[in-house]
Amino acid sequence: MHELLNRCQFDYVGALVTAASNTDSNSTRLDMSGYDGVLFLTTITDSVATGVATLKVEANTIDSDTGMALVTGATKSATCAINDDLNAMLLIVDVYKPQKRYVQGVRVSGTANIAFGEIHAIRYRAHVAPVTQSSTTVAGSVAVAG
Repeated sequence: MHELLNRCQFDYVGALVTAASNTDSNSTRLDMSGYDGVLFLTTITDSVATGVATLKVEANTIDSDTGMALVTGATKSATCAINDDLNAMLLIVDVYKPQKRYVQGVRVSGTANIAFGEIHAIRYRAHVAPVTQSSTTVAGSVAVAG
């Protein structure tokens, strides 16, 4: 059972965010009990010169936005040099062995307009397999070739 679909939890954790220079958009919070890591990814759908797009991960011991704190090293940013040069690019942050049980991805924009696509999370190294997918996954299939 080496297939990702049986070993990882795939979650849709946030809708797209329209262009703004002051975005601060939190994803759905995820419970990390039973998993060793989580990878958040989002697309940049529109970028204006000097705009800064950031994806960061915050964590908390309880399932609450109040008290969420940045996970050390869990931030990735990109700055738009010329209009649209970040369009269709990904921001990815991977947190292995978070120290707190609950995590969320946060999309932030600054300086000039940035628009983000949806945000997704992949919880990995499940302690029990096969993993039952979350309610945000309507269907999945594994094909073993050969």
